[in-house]
Amino acid sequence: MRNIARKPRSDAARRYTIGRAAFAKISAIEGIGLTAAMDKDFRDFERKGLSAEERRRAIGEKYGKTR
Repeated sequence: MRNIARKPRSDAARRYTIGRAAFAKISAIEGIGLTAAMDKDFRDFERKGLSAEERRRAIGEKYGKTR
């Protein structure tokens, strides 16, 4: 069998982001679900248009452990 030259993938080709509804379906299979408070938080993030970093910070402040 001969070797086939492959074009290197860009980072964009390796990443895929799913939406909240699709993630909820996958999580349900795993037995994981969001509480009503968490669902409200994520809806608020979307309404406010928060960036990924701002979302991570808000989640960490609310649900993270304090040291």
